[in-house]
Amino acid sequence: MTRRPVLPGAAELFRRTDAAPAPEVTELPSISATVSSPALRGGPVRRGEGAAEPAAPLTLVPGGADDADPLAAFRQPAPAVTPVRPTRGRAQRSERVKHDEKITVYISAEELLALESARLTLRGQHGVAADRGRIVREAINVLLADLAERGEDSVLVQRLKK
Repeated sequence: MTRRPVLPGAAELFRRTDAAPAPEVTELPSISATVSSPALRGGPVRRGEGAAEPAAPLTLVPGGADDADPLAAFRQPAPAVTPVRPTRGRAQRSERVKHDEKITVYISAEELLALESARLTLRGQHGVAADRGRIVREAINVLLADLAERGEDSVLVQRLKK
């Protein structure tokens, strides 16, 4: 007698328990079946009327700005630019800058929405493709330049004293 355990084989462990045996799959679906099937194509799945409606574009809501704009002297007038339409090829981009340091900043949902709206406005109306990080870095540079130039009268000092 051997000390080897007797275990069931894979055929006994993984056999079908229902009455009708399933047909064996012998080939993958054809290309035409893949193209005609929305589920295999990866397109939007319609689950009812109006399920695949396009989302409304984001718009900026005016209001909340002070009459006296203390940063107006640092802004350059925006050139009258028509929206840039993407072409079939990839547009030329500036070389990406690798940053060595990182910080984490927590902002409110309203501030994040305003930042994203600014990003979309820059892209849609001015043809400037900038991510949120670049916009924040530029805003920091403007505030720090104002602080270095005006000191106690800078926008940053005045806002932080409130």
